[in-house]
Amino acid sequence: MKHVRLVLIVMGIAAFIATSCDSDEKKNARVQVWLTDAPGDFQEVNIDLKGVEVHVGDGDDDAGWRSLPVHTGVYNLLKLTNGLDTLLGEITIPPGAISQIRLKLGSENTLKVGGEMFDLDVPSGQQSGLKLQVHQTLVEDITYKILLDFDVARSVLLTGSGQYKLKPVIRTIPEAQDGAIKGVVSPVASTPAVYAIKETDTLATAYTDATGHFLLRGLAAGSYTVSFVPNSSFESTQKENVSVVIGQVTDLGTVEIPQ
Repeated sequence: MKHVRLVLIVMGIAAFIATSCDSDEKKNARVQVWLTDAPGDFQEVNIDLKGVEVHVGDGDDDAGWRSLPVHTGVYNLLKLTNGLDTLLGEITIPPGAISQIRLKLGSENTLKVGGEMFDLDVPSGQQSGLKLQVHQTLVEDITYKILLDFDVARSVLLTGSGQYKLKPVIRTIPEAQDGAIKGVVSPVASTPAVYAIKETDTLATAYTDATGHFLLRGLAAGSYTVSFVPNSSFESTQKENVSVVIGQVTDLGTVEIPQ
């Protein structure tokens, strides 16, 4: 079945640079929103995106909504095909439940069929906030994506008066994207750099904070060697066969750094 897929990918990308564990970021889950689609039966499907919000908590209270700083504007979904996508925005939020995503659409929604442009009417209630159920529990230090599968074949309706209306049919698919490794070194004075190594590649780097804690995030599933390179008063050490599971934080506990 041909349809246009609108994928809002809520995901985090860990930069492979040194990061300190005394940052508040380690207490958050990371949310990043991307937009992509697949070919459909129309020449253009233009969506006027005004905002994206996520709801923190299980309820529907106004205080629970968090806005992503998104790139607003008109997106032709049919240009975002064959692996192309675009970043809409990102946010970090405390771990816990998110229950909904809300899309805010403007009035500049259009459709091109047979070389002719048509207004794509969106009900005013959906412009102010199209709510989609998610019900995902976020774990701190883990990144997530939420796929919103926008089925245009079922969402665009032609009325008897010749007008096109948008009544979105969207399926939400939440997924954790990565895993992480954490722990604490002893003694704290060893101040090591910590590396996550897979085969011969160093895939993440961190430094211990003032209390000796470290966090290596943004890791794919698999087995890693975690290497500790302390200051000159101590000797290097490593942990072999450290398993990383998607959606989980592997805790190494206390790692003794030899003198």
